[in-house]
Amino acid sequence: MNPSEIAKIAQIASALEVSGYPKPGNVHRTRDYDDMVFEDFVISGIVIGDTIREACTDVDIENPKLGKYILEAVAETDRWIKNNTNLGIVMMTTPIAVAAAISDSFDDIRENVKLLMANTSVDDACDLYDAINIADAGGMGDQDEYDVASDNAKQELRDNNQTMYDVLKISAPWDMLAREMTSDMPAVFEIGYPTYHELKGAKSQNDACVLTFLTILSQVPDTLISRKYGSDEAMKISMITRDLLNLKDADDFGERLKEFDDYLFNNKYNPGTTADLTAASIFVSYLKSNF
Repeated sequence: MNPSEIAKIAQIASALEVSGYPKPGNVHRTRDYDDMVFEDFVISGIVIGDTIREACTDVDIENPKLGKYILEAVAETDRWIKNNTNLGIVMMTTPIAVAAAISDSFDDIRENVKLLMANTSVDDACDLYDAINIADAGGMGDQDEYDVASDNAKQELRDNNQTMYDVLKISAPWDMLAREMTSDMPAVFEIGYPTYHELKGAKSQNDACVLTFLTILSQVPDTLISRKYGSDEAMKISMITRDLLNLKDADDFGERLKEFDDYLFNNKYNPGTTADLTAASIFVSYLKSNF
């Protein structure tokens, strides 16, 4: 697939994800937060385009430099927006985009994501740590082993020959994005993408986005919530989401959805990981439609 086309689809996916409303517990077109607003995410989705295009051009399969491009996209975002608006989206989108660039058909993409992740390097791991620090994101790597906040973190990675895949595998038990990137992306390819792809043909783009978000959250407890409030709270939110989804055809579903958004916002439950998975799912769906 053409690198410019892939980059445009990545930008489209980012814009559609943040525009979905009311997408419970997240910034959307009718909900700003104190530290970040809807326009921050729109800008973030636009400015990653050049980096995604570069990542997809003349790909070296044996050394795809995924960490380098994740870092470049996050650094470019930081030039325009001084908040962590898209680290997770960039982490998910970059390997999918590069996989699309080397694939002969859409059906090859998932297997090529696995191949590219296996070929990440120690340099990629160091670049990823730099990206996390630029975004000031907690979670991945902030445990005792290879703590991203440690001054010696990158030297420890080099001393122990830890690739980007290796450090994400360590983080996988407590971070859903790390789990996705090291396990063939089941939430995206088996839940999010099929859901969105079916819904966008039958409903509005907005409804397709919101319902995909709810479907993922109902099946996959959000690890941003679990890291802040514990796994029981994350599971509780998923169960509430599941009950809400069962009422999606009810006349008052819109009111219930807004009430759920207000509940999450007022209680500071932010299913941000689910938003990242939703963006990646939209990205894959549009790749399918345009391959």
